[in-house]
Amino acid sequence: MTTYLLAGGGTAGHVNPLLAVADTIRSRESDAVVIVLGTREGLESRLVPARGYELVIVPRLPFPRRPNRQALTFLGRLNHAVTTLTDLIRSRQVDVVVGFGGYVATPAYLAARRAGVPIVIHEANFRAGLANRLGAWLTRFVGVAFPGTRIRHAQVVGMPLRPEIERLDRAAARPEALSNFGLDPDRPTLLVTGGSLGARRLNTTVLQSAPALIAAGWQLLHITGEKSEVADPGLEHYRMIAYCDRMDLALSVADFAVSRAGAGTVCELSALGIPAVYVPYPVGNGEQRFNAADVVGAGGGILVDDAAFVPEWVRSEFLPVLSDRARVAQMGAAAASVGGRDGSARMVDFIRRALV
Repeated sequence: MTTYLLAGGGTAGHVNPLLAVADTIRSRESDAVVIVLGTREGLESRLVPARGYELVIVPRLPFPRRPNRQALTFLGRLNHAVTTLTDLIRSRQVDVVVGFGGYVATPAYLAARRAGVPIVIHEANFRAGLANRLGAWLTRFVGVAFPGTRIRHAQVVGMPLRPEIERLDRAAARPEALSNFGLDPDRPTLLVTGGSLGARRLNTTVLQSAPALIAAGWQLLHITGEKSEVADPGLEHYRMIAYCDRMDLALSVADFAVSRAGAGTVCELSALGIPAVYVPYPVGNGEQRFNAADVVGAGGGILVDDAAFVPEWVRSEFLPVLSDRARVAQMGAAAASVGGRDGSARMVDFIRRALV
């Protein structure tokens, strides 16, 4: 029996790959023990218990980027977290610590090092986060989703995908998806999603462009995000929902997509051969632009700056693409050429190598 401690949380970009790896471990090893480290504030506080895994809560420990009161107490709080996790690793006889980045990863890596337990890292973004860059000095088992990611000891394993996406048969699921969302089976579907919280630029531009997109023969499935303030215009062939808990169905019906360029989204769309317009999130360290670089370079996507994604761009640049069905098909094939569905299996194989 092997006991795994998986550390990562906060955003879907950390939680989804973690859960995909946990599910693959459970499917391969019925007697495996999987413990997940996360925060009370992150998505993991809801998603991990719902998936049937034990969640151990640790305090958020953002690395201080400027001198302030929190910076003065950071080392003491970090040492306390590391000591607590070292005790957990020893008392639960953890065999390996697997980190996916985020606030909880750094103390988990340091605790594993203190306890003498192997460390394995997965970096989902093209630009590695701080926690994983630090952790990579403590292990040679560093898996990355994208070729070209600059992190110590990087080995490409791909992106662990959710089982429902990894196993998705889009053609077989399409009739259920069309019925579920109330879509027309005779029209191609443009999926628009800015993530669970939404993206203001995507929402407003697509809403303003909807009549032209519909006139071009397309229908829209627009997932606005739960905190979006846009109102449903009530147009025919336009379906607006705030949140989608069946993204497998949404993806099965999508003939083209408009989305941010988070690593998970890029990898899911590519794995399924769905061409997309990628509008990188304009705040942060710019990693979203790099996440989409491979699929855009292959011809499977179009990269547009957030400020440039306006109704005029949709009319002048995007509508001609959507009107060329042969080009849409070619872009889908190009997206699939850089995608993969075996990231979970490859990551678990990678973890097992660290245990030898």
